[in-house]
Amino acid sequence: MGWVERAADLLYDGESIEREVRVGEGGVVVTSHRVLAFTPDREGANFQQVDRPNVVGVDVETDGQVLFLMQAVKAIVVGLVLLAAGLTISLDSMVSGISLDIGGGAAAGAMGLGRMMGLLQGLLTLLAQLDDIMRIFGVLALAFGLVVLGVYVWSREQLLVVSVAGGDDIKLTAPDEEGIVERVRAAVRPGGGP
Repeated sequence: MGWVERAADLLYDGESIEREVRVGEGGVVVTSHRVLAFTPDREGANFQQVDRPNVVGVDVETDGQVLFLMQAVKAIVVGLVLLAAGLTISLDSMVSGISLDIGGGAAAGAMGLGRMMGLLQGLLTLLAQLDDIMRIFGVLALAFGLVVLGVYVWSREQLLVVSVAGGDDIKLTAPDEEGIVERVRAAVRPGGGP
């Protein structure tokens, strides 16, 4: 037996239960003075209470991990920028005519220029491939962003929210049950007894 059925044990003197509404594993119990919410299937406290005059509304909201959404947007933007830069900028045509090979091998080797010119030629070769690298990393960033966006969509859930004036709202996992919002609204409305 859950706490919704045992809510009478939590009543103050002179307080009476007017209505009980089951919501998933928990529920909402409306008394003559308070709204008692039992949320054993959510993180945090299993029980929350609020005086009835402080309840300002009942709605259904969708909640998800915003951190996943922000990471997905960042990765998609970076991927699009890299992909666009890789497709529009042709760096290999800019460096194709440049050659740093020195004809005099002995003179260049004596002065230490041979290694320096070889290093610079390697950098030019890498620069010529930079547009291909940007396209590859752009596609990888887009794929990563889409996966994280999928995780965000998967983490979203429907919540039944009891709005509280001057305090934290009470959030319950909303079942797919038809008319649950109207039943809870009717229960917490003044004069909304059985």
